[in-house]
Amino acid sequence: MAAASGFATYLSSASSVVHSDAKSRVDFSGNALRSRNSSYCSVARFPPANRSSCNSLRYKVLMPGTHSIRLNPRCEVAPNAAEIRSKPSSLSALELLKTSAADRYTKETSSIVVIGLNYHTAPIEIREKLSIPEAQWPQVISELCALNHIEEAAVLSTCNRMEIYVVALSQHRGIKEVTEWMSKMSSVPVSEIQEHRFLLSNKDATQHLFEVSSGLDSLVLGEGQILSQVKQVVKSGQGVPGFDRKIRGMFKHAITVGKRVRTETSISTGSVSVSSAAVELAMMKLPESSHATARMLVVGAGKMGKLVIKHLAAKRCKRIVVANRTEDKVASIRAEIKDVEIEYRPLLEVLTCAAEADVVFTCTASKNLIFSKEQVEGLLPPVGPHVGGQRLFIDISVPRNVGSSVSDIENVQVYNVDDLKEVVAANKEDRLRKAMEAQAIIEEEVNQFEAWKDSLETVPTIKKLRAYAERIRVAELEKCLSKMGDDITKNQKKAMHDLSMGIVNKLLHGPMQHLRCDGTDTRSLSEILENMHALNRIFSLDNDISALEQKVREKLAKNQKGVS
Repeated sequence: MAAASGFATYLSSASSVVHSDAKSRVDFSGNALRSRNSSYCSVARFPPANRSSCNSLRYKVLMPGTHSIRLNPRCEVAPNAAEIRSKPSSLSALELLKTSAADRYTKETSSIVVIGLNYHTAPIEIREKLSIPEAQWPQVISELCALNHIEEAAVLSTCNRMEIYVVALSQHRGIKEVTEWMSKMSSVPVSEIQEHRFLLSNKDATQHLFEVSSGLDSLVLGEGQILSQVKQVVKSGQGVPGFDRKIRGMFKHAITVGKRVRTETSISTGSVSVSSAAVELAMMKLPESSHATARMLVVGAGKMGKLVIKHLAAKRCKRIVVANRTEDKVASIRAEIKDVEIEYRPLLEVLTCAAEADVVFTCTASKNLIFSKEQVEGLLPPVGPHVGGQRLFIDISVPRNVGSSVSDIENVQVYNVDDLKEVVAANKEDRLRKAMEAQAIIEEEVNQFEAWKDSLETVPTIKKLRAYAERIRVAELEKCLSKMGDDITKNQKKAMHDLSMGIVNKLLHGPMQHLRCDGTDTRSLSEILENMHALNRIFSLDNDISALEQKVREKLAKNQKGVS
């Protein structure tokens, strides 16, 4: 994967963009993108077949082999569409480790990587095949961490995205293994996943998750449900091996960022959920005179269904039919929303209910279609001209509940979550302003998290240095005590022990201070890492096998043992 460094900027409809530091410029012409400043000029040309279709607000372009330019929202365009590929080899993974360069893993550190598909990069037809139910998230973490080069993992799967976050012992191999696992799990070919996926690592992956939790990367800017879903990732991962320090720390920090952004900015004002956008879409398609009288059917009474009902009530709809498996949830909603007549119908009667409705909202967790063309064709009578003469199916479920071919039926129109872009396209300038307010907070929080994560890199060196000093202290103290004979008292032994401890602690104080990396000191990360490497060399703290290579070997041995 191309280096994650680069610059970020928001993209308007203009053909060129000048970076805020006034030193870098990006020009767009046809299929070419040219980036230049005083020290370099890079050109990337994208074949028409490989161009991405993204929201006009923000783009991300990666140019492998040159500079990486982040222009949100994080779509990837690779000149050869091959992106990241490994050379075929008949050697086992362990043999590859043995025959690789001696410092292959000493030069490579573990990376936080996100491999995902979202509404920017993949249509719903692909996303629904890869979606993972919340109940399966812990099992997915275990399966991912069983891969040879994956140490930690988490999954975030919603109606607009399916993103896998991992700590990879080798970035290239880790991405390959996760992509192949996604293909095996979903039966979507690897080549098709590569065509629609996006890849981000380290700081870019952190920033992406913080933007997701803040609602900046949502179809509906500032929507609140995504923050609840990020919280659920942490809740589901509690106690699951593989949901460990780095990934858990990143998700917990993302929750803090999401709360802060919503508290300190106005990003959550207005229409702020997929459910509210679905209701707004229905109101846009219906004649205004029918908003209160149109016959509404909501299929599903879960979180999203409840929000649909609340927003319909806010639009002064007088009567709503809710089809659900059980009546309990519907009764609870009815008790909460008293100004609207809410009628419960069993899910088995959903086809009859649809025939009696002008607008049908579907929001269930069913993996199977509830409405297919074969099921409803011939069963849906025409609707009156007072609602525009068309029956509307608005499907906000992923996987979808309404087959796309239902729209082939006369006087029936089907919309899914991807069609909500029509609603959120309004007030684009206001959305951009709110996003810019939040970006300053996110940048600050990303730096704080990166400082914490970077501090973890020095922990092994600190432990090894202390252990090295302790071994010397204990050995020399025992030598001294043996020379002094048996006449030494307990108080004298304690005094000598305390003396040795004091000498070691004072000698280690300076080196430990120069390994400190918690965001409160003024040293740069490069200086701290230089100090770490220097101490490793001076005291011979590095083993012949690096920590990363040792971890990979242990995972390979464990997996091979499991197979045998």
